Amino acid sequence: MNIILKTCQISVLMLLVTMLHAQTDLSRYIDPFIGTEGGGNIFPGACVPLGMVKVGPDCGQKDRNAGWGNAGNIHGFSHVHGSGLGGGSKYGNVLFAPIVGNIQLQDYSSPRRNEKASLGLYEVELERYRTSVRLTALSKSAMHEYTFPAGNESKIMVDLGSFLITSMNIEKQAFVGSEVRILSDTEIEGYTRVRGGWNEGDAYTVYFHAVFDTPAADFGTWKGGKIMTGVKEQFDSGEKTGAYFSYNTSENQKIKVKVGISYLGTVKAKVNAGEIKSWNFDDVRKECADTWNKLLNKIQVQGDEVKKKMFYTALYHCYMQPTDKTGENSKWLSDQPYYDDFFAIWDTFRATHPLYTILTPSVQVRVLQSLLDIYKHEGYMPDARSGDDSGRVQGGTNCDILFADAFVKNLEGIDYELALESMLKNAEVPPGGNEQKVGRGGIPDYNTKGYVSTKYERSGSRTMEYPNCDYAIVTVASGLNKPDIAEKYLKRSKNWQNLWNPNIESLGFKGFIWPRREDGSWLNESEFSVFKSGTWPDVFYETYPWEISFYALHDVPKLVELCGGKDRFIERLNTFFSYEHEGWNQKNFMGLYQISNEPGFFVPCLYNYVGRPDKTAEVVRRLLREKFNDTRSGIPGNDDSGSMSAWYVFHSLGFFPNAGQDIYLISSPVFEEATLLLEGGKKFVVKAKNANEQNIYIQSAKLNGKALNEGFIRHQDIMNGGVLEFVMGSKPSQWARSTIY
Repeated sequence: MNIILKTCQISVLMLLVTMLHAQTDLSRYIDPFIGTEGGGNIFPGACVPLGMVKVGPDCGQKDRNAGWGNAGNIHGFSHVHGSGLGGGSKYGNVLFAPIVGNIQLQDYSSPRRNEKASLGLYEVELERYRTSVRLTALSKSAMHEYTFPAGNESKIMVDLGSFLITSMNIEKQAFVGSEVRILSDTEIEGYTRVRGGWNEGDAYTVYFHAVFDTPAADFGTWKGGKIMTGVKEQFDSGEKTGAYFSYNTSENQKIKVKVGISYLGTVKAKVNAGEIKSWNFDDVRKECADTWNKLLNKIQVQGDEVKKKMFYTALYHCYMQPTDKTGENSKWLSDQPYYDDFFAIWDTFRATHPLYTILTPSVQVRVLQSLLDIYKHEGYMPDARSGDDSGRVQGGTNCDILFADAFVKNLEGIDYELALESMLKNAEVPPGGNEQKVGRGGIPDYNTKGYVSTKYERSGSRTMEYPNCDYAIVTVASGLNKPDIAEKYLKRSKNWQNLWNPNIESLGFKGFIWPRREDGSWLNESEFSVFKSGTWPDVFYETYPWEISFYALHDVPKLVELCGGKDRFIERLNTFFSYEHEGWNQKNFMGLYQISNEPGFFVPCLYNYVGRPDKTAEVVRRLLREKFNDTRSGIPGNDDSGSMSAWYVFHSLGFFPNAGQDIYLISSPVFEEATLLLEGGKKFVVKAKNANEQNIYIQSAKLNGKALNEGFIRHQDIMNGGVLEFVMGSKPSQWARSTIY
């Protein structure tokens, strides 16, 4: 009897353990349309985490389609997209479209209705053709399901001349060539070749192989606008090509298509199409959703349902790119991982990649191994890259900070000696030619004068970002016992001070970052303004002096000193977050703070350094409440490969990284409890007793049962596993009032 009872007890215990570790279906919390409007530029189609295929709608008409849009016609459904891009477009390759009737190549787009998206699924009805569409995807392949009306004019088109086109005068894609071959009444293959786009890159080629579950009654191809019935093949002559399959369909007949893509050739594309094993659409969609659920379950939160929807959708955004193209490198043979679509590391080093380092360190290691492999074969690590080509360096060589971040956080499997070599090349060797492509533009000035002069574009941003990259070199060189290198770059890491003009005054504060000419003289205030922002050719990129003057994340004590000490620093921060500049659109601003651009990501946490985490809590919780929501305009600005979303994820958990260092500044946890399931089996739990919209201030804190009296934790505190406990309240407390430095 006792043996039977014990056996039952063990079985119940095992069942409970299984239930505790069971994967929760988080599909109901994912809304792919959050952030698609209002400048977020989120891709709403189907993909798996870091998947090569992102299948979804391209909206507009032929030669005027720029990806998804909330109004107008749908042009068709292509297989390669980015997410959260600002400015120019990229991709939109290998487009399929289900139509009924004659093919009108000049415009076969259709009005839409009942457009929906959920985890691993996009669906819509095309009014013009009375057809409906469902899409899902795995890593290198997609499945389409088209539902047709009854008739003998149902067709599926494959347009290899289609790609995304921006209305801007820069960053446009341009057609190079294409080719198509109909292999049978159920198979087709070919390629499309395009150049340019967001990174103004070299030509890239997307190959495809597709197989249909229903034999076509007829087929044909076209070139240069001329349709040729029964012709199976069009070679590449530099003109746009495509093909169609015709069907006699019964009412509501479904035709399914498996499409594999590759950057190596059509044979590899056929192999990739084979990753879809089933013809059951719902089975493939479930496989896609299960892949996401495995990742999303790495954080389990308890609290408000709407906030959970926003949180998990943000986490979903964080893993849409870069793209894992391992085994698909079109430039060289290598046994190393290969990642593409860094849009851009300037955006993602601040929060997205530090999030990977906590949740999926094995992924982050692979990304860094890929960056080093690119360095070995091309001579520079990228700051931005797409279509297998680097380009569009935004500010610093921020890959440097990724390696410092990995080093201080003990990521293994990385050749740090090679990393340091590549970081030193960034710092010492001018890239030459197009200085937006790779490396550090303007370093002849920076390495001799100690600043980048207005002779070069983005001189102010570069001078402020290079010192942080230099400090990354200090970090790795010190750890590798190279004191001479560390000492040299420690001096350079102070170069940001060379743009500190103590005579510039604004809103009662003196001393701001200010542009200098080649001869060392300052621009005068009639030529420039503390509120002047800019873009590619300007002094400051996506920022301006009031904001960039806080950007000394590796040298906060000196920053506080230059601002007049602790009290004046707090007053300056208070003004920054409260003063509303006349004439500015406050949609993405809180005072002078623009959450919509990355240079200001860390500024709310600066309060912690001077013993005022209560102010950090106020600012962060107001930003979370007012600037993010669960609508289609729910992200304040371009998501930039999950950057905005990663900011949201971290601050919802209650802490935020200073990338390149091993500390996380505590802000204000949103959820009553959040459990991070770490690689290796450990758990890190964040509990926030009494947390709600009113109780935003930390009253006390414990880490693994011991009082925590500082406004930060370290990386190893998380990775060792344990419990971080907060007691929250509605009024500021005296918790963590000492300075951090």
